[in-house]
Amino acid sequence: MMLIFKNNKCMKSKVYLLWGLTLALLLSFNACKPKESAYKAAYEAAKAKEIQENQVTEITPVSKPATSSNAAVQQEKVTVLDGAVIQQYSVVVGSFMNRTNAVSLKDRMINQGYKAFLALNEERGMFRVIVATFNDRASAAAERDRFKNRYPDNRDFQEAWILDKQ
Repeated sequence: MMLIFKNNKCMKSKVYLLWGLTLALLLSFNACKPKESAYKAAYEAAKAKEIQENQVTEITPVSKPATSSNAAVQQEKVTVLDGAVIQQYSVVVGSFMNRTNAVSLKDRMINQGYKAFLALNEERGMFRVIVATFNDRASAAAERDRFKNRYPDNRDFQEAWILDKQ
């Protein structure tokens, strides 16, 4: 009889231990559970910062040349990377910080019949993809306009511009 009582007591203690461990486990999960208000506060703070940055940051667009021979140009000091000879005015159809992207566009332009080459603006760290180069501004503007007309549906190519070599 004593043996049954001991086993029953032992059994009760195991049940209490099991319940205690379960309760402790549930409480520990609840304690680590992130609060929705913490997420909401972080989201609102990030959103407010984004709005503030958008209000403070003034975006200065690169001058886009007009569609005439009197088009505005962007003066830059560039280094030609492909051994090509660059004249005073060049038609730039792409600008990239990543050389691989610039080479990809250059190769695409070569496949479409252009004598494209790369130039590097070290000051800005930008690779320029050039499809034509001229000694006079009017010829460069005319070629830029022909290029834009050839690709009317390509928004990126509609931003082609003229580089005036410094």
